[in-house]
Amino acid sequence: MAENLHLLAESLNMALEFEAREQRVGDFRADLVCRNPVDNSRVVIENQLTRSDHGHLGQVLTYAAGLQAVTVIWVAAEFRREHRATLNWQNEITAERFRFFGVELYTWQIQASRYVEFAIIAKPADWMQSEGARRYLIPE
Repeated sequence: MAENLHLLAESLNMALEFEAREQRVGDFRADLVCRNPVDNSRVVIENQLTRSDHGHLGQVLTYAAGLQAVTVIWVAAEFRREHRATLNWQNEITAERFRFFGVELYTWQIQASRYVEFAIIAKPADWMQSEGARRYLIPE
């Protein structure tokens, strides 16, 4: 994901600067840690190549708390309805400066061309983003 961080940032209409991969949080490791240069806040990105599960939900909350992140981006192949509802609920009950995103990631290949698509399925109610999923051709 780090190599396509700029595509995720564009999809979310957010500036993201890479800080670390596998950042230690106690006995655990956060997948990606970034900085939002607009407000100098920390961003935690959790990557899950399968359908969302309770384990990753706990991980993303643990990483956010341990790293004092303001923004949480959970990327998964598919989100269960309950996990999408949890992210939306977090956006409703937390202070306005905290943001929780759920992003479904789709990839495919047509002949020699590889594509990636980010579909934002959970976001803060006031978040400005272009409509629909964003598709990108991945350069070789």
